[in-house]
Amino acid sequence: MHLDVRNVSKRFGSKAAVERMSFTLDGSGFVGIIGRSGAGKSTFLRMLNRLTDATEGEILADGKDILKLRGAEKRAWQSQCAMVFQQFNLVPRMDVASNVLHGLLGRRPMMATLFNLWSEDDIARALAILDRLGIAEQAPKRAEALSGGQQQRVAIARALMQDPEIILADEPIASLDPMNAQIVMDTLKRINVEDGRMVIANLHTLDTARRYCDRVIGMRDGRVVFDGTPEQLTRGAARDIYGADASFSESATSTDLGALQPDDQYAAALLGD
Repeated sequence: MHLDVRNVSKRFGSKAAVERMSFTLDGSGFVGIIGRSGAGKSTFLRMLNRLTDATEGEILADGKDILKLRGAEKRAWQSQCAMVFQQFNLVPRMDVASNVLHGLLGRRPMMATLFNLWSEDDIARALAILDRLGIAEQAPKRAEALSGGQQQRVAIARALMQDPEIILADEPIASLDPMNAQIVMDTLKRINVEDGRMVIANLHTLDTARRYCDRVIGMRDGRVVFDGTPEQLTRGAARDIYGADASFSESATSTDLGALQPDDQYAAALLGD
């Protein structure tokens, strides 16, 4: 898929959450969007998925402006542009398999969904996706009984159930410990490489962006201030993205909590989402 983001803005009153954002994406890369809290990362993903409307601009997907879609066309786009959220957004008291099957909500009759009626093919596919992500044995359990890392993999499985072209991950590891964060990021990267699906992930750690992403976009105060490869994400570029001075320490954004010094922990609280 070819994405062309042209001068996209989102304003809330006089405040611009995203200001004239522009870039193009081709193929099936893994793109990381980084920046401090309030930079506009989540707002942009919500516009891309049409969970919120843009104030101005265009987002062309293979030449079609998705910001103009309405009704069935909008829902069809959302099924091709699956979201994975920081807080998982699962139904806690529902079993894992049913949570995954809910990825088909936009493609099944309302009555079938209300009474939890799924075809054998749908159930087999949901179980196959769970098995691929290493959590098939969790299928009959309530979602609330799982660890945070397992719940996030269930959320990814639900997204895969949609068979999307793009997966949007909004701070997918922000609520996880380092070990589970690595498992979730490894899962997203494997889906990106093996399936050829584009992944766009909002991230708050530089080491994660460098390790998993093919391209990194840095945002500050709603604007794109960096667009390049992980190798180009130097210490100086990171300072510009986070609006920090020369004392900025990259360990303040590390997923390795053991690496944080007291001053870095304070900086992480300021910079992280």
